[in-house]
Formats: sequence, structure tokens, C-alpha cells
Amino acid sequence: MLNWAARYFPILRMLNPHLPPGSRLLEIGAGSIGIGKFRRVPFIGCDIEFPFPPKAPMLPVIASAMRLPFGDRFFEGVVVSDVLEHVPPPHRLAVIHEALRVARKIAIFGFPSGIAGFEYDQKLAETYDRSRQQRPQWLQEHLQHHPYPTTDLFEGLDPTWTVSCLDNENVTFHNWVMRQEMSRIGIYTFMLLLAVQPRPIEYLLRKADHPPFYRKIVILQRCQEKV
Repeated sequence: MLNWAARYFPILRMLNPHLPPGSRLLEIGAGSIGIGKFRRVPFIGCDIEFPFPPKAPMLPVIASAMRLPFGDRFFEGVVVSDVLEHVPPPHRLAVIHEALRVARKIAIFGFPSGIAGFEYDQKLAETYDRSRQQRPQWLQEHLQHHPYPTTDLFEGLDPTWTVSCLDNENVTFHNWVMRQEMSRIGIYTFMLLLAVQPRPIEYLLRKADHPPFYRKIVILQRCQEKV
């Protein structure tokens, strides 16, 4: 839960000013909950499968990130959070182009990045091994599809898009959070804190945004739509 908050809170700070009431939002690779955990507004969440029944306010769609069943510029905003590291490197650029195709105003990508992200996921995998717990599938996919994505993927795109970048989540803090979330006690504790004190938790998470970083957040805006 705290890991989700660490990646979604900065995305929402960048996204919300561009989504007036009635705007259409797509999250690619949303899983069964996605951004709806922190933004209680209906949105389309697509994934290749849903491990458990999707939760409101998501409207679920089963689809590949490389073949989205939507028209050009159909959504005011598109979010692709912690997805690119699950995609084999030769296909990552196709996912980016498809997300931009369906986005009218803004598209935001977040992903564990580069050598630092990979090294800390390796450490987390070793922690699971030492505790004799099975590595979760998402972690196995991270390590399987290295090298991790970098901001180089966003160079040379259509010039109608402006690109900016944020660094997100110190690697040591991220590793600590993920170790706590290996247990039910840790998960339920973070769920409770987020339920009763979301704003103080967001403030503390912003304090964890210092180098070396685990994640990059890349924001793309269409020039004519920039606010």
C-alpha cells in the first residue's frame, strides 16, 4: 500500500490539473485496483488479465498495451505506472507510442529505472530467498526484463509532445517499504495510516524523494494542450 502511494501521489499531483470534471482517463496496466485507490473518479483500467475482480471506480477492459481498442486522442489523460519494466525491452517503445496515440492532453509514465532500480530489486529478491518466501510474480518479471527502462526511451518522439521528468523514491526507502510489505502486519499498518492520515503520509513520502532514486516519472504534454 505505501509503495502504491509513493508512485501514485506524484502522478496525481501532475495529472489532476489537466483533468477537469468529465475528463476521460485511461490507466494502462492498472491491475485490479490501479489509480482508483487514490482518485475516486471513474476511469478505464486496462490489463491483459485481472488477478481478482476489478474494484470501483475502475471500468475494466482486457487489452494489450501494444494494441489498445480505443480511438486516437480518446482520453484526456493516460497513466502508465510501473508497467514498462514488465515489458521486454524491444517492445517498450511500442507501448509508449500506443499510449500517446490515445492521449489528447497528457500521458504520464512511471517506472523503476536504470542500474540503481535493478540492483535494489535484486536485493529485495535476495530478502525473499533468505526468508524462504516465494518471490512475487511482479518481482520475477522485473528481473527477467532487465535492463530496466530509462528516460532515453522518450528521446526523439513526435515534437508535438513536450517531455519533463521527475525523480521518485529513494532506493533505500523503497527497499525498506517493500520489506515491510512482505508481511500482512506491514500491509495492514500502511493501509490504516493511509486511511486515517493520507495528507501527512503524502508529505512524508515527498521527503523520501532524494537520491539515489528508484523510479523515474516522465510527463508528456501535447504542446497545443499545455496548461
